[in-house]
Amino acid sequence: MKNDIKSGVKGLIFDLDGTLINSMPYHFIAWKNACQQLGLNLDIDFLKSQTGNSNRRIAADIINYSGMVNKVTVDQVTETKLQEFYKHEHLISLIEPVFAIAREYHGKMPMAIGTGGPKKSVERSIELTGLNKYFDIVVTADDVQNHKPHPETFLTCAVIMGIKPEFIEVFEDGDLGIEAALRAGMKVTDVRSWYKSDW
Repeated sequence: MKNDIKSGVKGLIFDLDGTLINSMPYHFIAWKNACQQLGLNLDIDFLKSQTGNSNRRIAADIINYSGMVNKVTVDQVTETKLQEFYKHEHLISLIEPVFAIAREYHGKMPMAIGTGGPKKSVERSIELTGLNKYFDIVVTADDVQNHKPHPETFLTCAVIMGIKPEFIEVFEDGDLGIEAALRAGMKVTDVRSWYKSDW
């Protein structure tokens, strides 16, 4: 395989959005539409810097950035964003070079998804793309207290997988996720060079 796993690896963890599935353009549209509805400011460079962050933290940062503290709530922003995302969710596709790794090692070693997305949205995306056939272990933003770049998401995956962190390889597309994997003591692969991003 052109892109394969590192030597000595016994388990694999994949980020979801922008790693396994081409969902980032639709997340951006959702954030943009939600911000327009609520009178908030947003630009793509800001959102790209937030890749891997939880929706609630992104929403809080957008509110602060827009000077709208006490005028718009985090719950309002995240719920509006989710509803906007669901309008485009059917357009999501698999990122084949990364999915090929999951397909190759499915049933051969433990695998998990470790994502900063909310559980409801993550479960819908996984089902729509058929990834639920490949992953039994999925850790979302709702399953941890501390989000990327904190290592808790990946360390939680490791515990469920029953594998020590040093024997796990993480596939990521975000700087926050890469930092989280390194802080967890895991091997990490930045997949951004594996495909052409269209957002």
